Amino acid sequence: MKNGTSDSRKDWFAIGAYKKLPNEVGGSDTALPEEVGDKMKALLTEYNAKEEKTFEDILDFHVKFERIHPFQDGNGRVGRLIMFKECLKYNIVPFIIEDNLKMFYYRGLKEWDNKKGYLTDICLTAQYKYKAYLDYFRIAH
Repeated sequence: MKNGTSDSRKDWFAIGAYKKLPNEVGGSDTALPEEVGDKMKALLTEYNAKEEKTFEDILDFHVKFERIHPFQDGNGRVGRLIMFKECLKYNIVPFIIEDNLKMFYYRGLKEWDNKKGYLTDICLTAQYKYKAYLDYFRIAH
């Protein structure tokens, strides 16, 4: 996603690879660069061990991915794209977190361990809106 941008000309900006410098999201620390490979491998192993993925499994993967924050930039966009793809793969109506829902989405990410309902509800709200688009265009779901 960053290929060909001004960031791609920076030595420290690892285009197409895991981050080289520590980063944070929403004031929270993320995995250190030297931890990313092992943490991503463990996350993918855990996720792929589940035969059928549920809506909650996809959200849980997303939260863990965002906490690792494996890339220097674009983690949120990549993570939300992965959720969209996984929903399609497992016949779950996908969703898009639009700007008006972003602050609620961030709260849901932060509170996942304490109250899964915050993120679940905001994603279901976004899914409801996406279903309306599908209905409008007469696309079965």
